[in-house]
Amino acid sequence: MTASGTPRPTDGTDGTVGTDVPEVTPGPAGDAATPGETAPFLPDDAAPGGEETPSEGTVEGSSGGPSLAQALEAILMVVDEPVAEITLAQVLERPTAEVAAALRTLSAEYTASGRGFDLREVAGGWRFYTRAECAALVERFVRDGQQARLTQAALETLAVVAYRQPVSRARVAAVRGVSSDGVMRTLVARGLVEEAGTDPESQAVLYRTTSYFLERLGLRSLDELPELAPFLPDDVEILEEQK
Repeated sequence: MTASGTPRPTDGTDGTVGTDVPEVTPGPAGDAATPGETAPFLPDDAAPGGEETPSEGTVEGSSGGPSLAQALEAILMVVDEPVAEITLAQVLERPTAEVAAALRTLSAEYTASGRGFDLREVAGGWRFYTRAECAALVERFVRDGQQARLTQAALETLAVVAYRQPVSRARVAAVRGVSSDGVMRTLVARGLVEEAGTDPESQAVLYRTTSYFLERLGLRSLDELPELAPFLPDDVEILEEQK
């Protein structure tokens, strides 16, 4: 007989003598498990209670960095011209589609909350703009009673180029009824107008508006220019034919 509590020797399968020791594994919450039970397998990154701890970088902003929306706002706050979606995606190392969706979400949020600024897609990129109903206040602050940056002649010339482009200086002068050479040079120097080749018949230099022109007007393309018909006199076509 064996003493009470002493394991009984048994023959192992390999012919050696072993001891019959019951397998004891820890149970939930540190309780001892019954003999024969095995502890459930837990991955290395599993937390107590069966919850997995998030891997570093899987949750946006989990490492203390800015979210995608914050990063977009920070970049667009300092740009002086519209930034394309693909450029933002490359800088932030995010998919272009994700960046585009985030930009549109931000724009909608600003509009819904009635903010004084707006995020618009213009001239192939995105940029912050003053909301239309606040434009008069901003204009008063910026100009502070000073003379407008463009003269009336420059504005007229720019309008002709915008609606007739590509157009020569002679054609602009014919529409305005006065020479526009000096004004055209000013518009080119301001970056609002640029050369667009030459006329095949007269070899005159042709001019068109630039992407900077679209940016300043807050337009995506020239297709968004307002229609002129409501502002023109009824006999404008007759006058054009006479010229």
